[in-house]
Amino acid sequence: MFYYFSWAFAFTAAGLALGALLGWRTTGTLGGTLEIFFICAVLAVLEISLSFDNAIVNANKLKDMTPKWQRRFLTWGILIAVFGMRIIFPLLIVVIAAKIGPWQAVMLAATDPDEYAHIMHEAHLPIAAFGGTFLMMVGLSFFFDHEKDVHWVRWLEGRMAKYATIRSIEVMLVLVLILVFSRVQDPAMQQLFFSSAIWGLVTFLAVEVLGGILDSSQEALEGAAKGGLGAFLYLEVLDASFSFDGVIGAFALSQNLFVIAIGLGIGAMYVRSMTIMLVEKGTLTEYRFLEHGAFYAIVALSVVMYAQTLVHIPELITGLGGAALIGLALWSSIRWNRAELAAESADS
Repeated sequence: MFYYFSWAFAFTAAGLALGALLGWRTTGTLGGTLEIFFICAVLAVLEISLSFDNAIVNANKLKDMTPKWQRRFLTWGILIAVFGMRIIFPLLIVVIAAKIGPWQAVMLAATDPDEYAHIMHEAHLPIAAFGGTFLMMVGLSFFFDHEKDVHWVRWLEGRMAKYATIRSIEVMLVLVLILVFSRVQDPAMQQLFFSSAIWGLVTFLAVEVLGGILDSSQEALEGAAKGGLGAFLYLEVLDASFSFDGVIGAFALSQNLFVIAIGLGIGAMYVRSMTIMLVEKGTLTEYRFLEHGAFYAIVALSVVMYAQTLVHIPELITGLGGAALIGLALWSSIRWNRAELAAESADS
């Protein structure tokens, strides 16, 4: 276990020390230092709970990639995940929303964190619509697969696999949900939600097609998983979609961009470590329903992101819900393994 999480432990120690230093420099008191230290730790736990299903999906794609591209994703990809999504992405939102320069956005984060947080919250609706749509397509594409023959919730997944022969049925379902949720938005926000969600759908389809082209595959999504650059791009967009909810939700705990970057960055390192462990130990093969639980969690997260455009849903509930689905899938996998072992013993 230490082998897989050694870098994450080292990053945690460095990150929490940096958080304590930041707390001392900004507050000058022991209480303020401990508060920021605690917030960094809570943000790390929040990111891990929200992203555990992300690690499982990453492992599912990585196990079919070439070793060279696996290493590239686990090195370059984590740099993009930590620095790109946890620092550059929040800055980019403020740059676009406030129509200011990147350096001005950095100064705003440093000198007026309340205004910075306000701008981030104002951008929540289009981000939730975009990310929710992308994740919903990821989840439904797993279940609407006519070649899928392993089912956890058999009565539901069997029907979904059967109807997968209907061309683009998952796209139709997502479009219906987009129309329904856009109609129940505030009239001033209906068009913004609709256009953002459509862009999320277009992005998924574009990445799928691009992955197939780059990897010379006729199977868009599965081909992307087996190739190189296409798979890398697909996983990076997927990581970004998972990060949307955590980044926006983090501002409920702190308005300091640098504190958020430290906390979520620590969590991202654990996601990377979990991904490596799942790939190298073959955990997805050993626990046959674990992957199903992750994709159910993805679909649930996408619905939650849609619902958050209407009502506030605490990130703790989101994280615990996903963890519960994955835990239930793990328990079901263990029961199935025991039943198979008992059947083999009885036959022998």
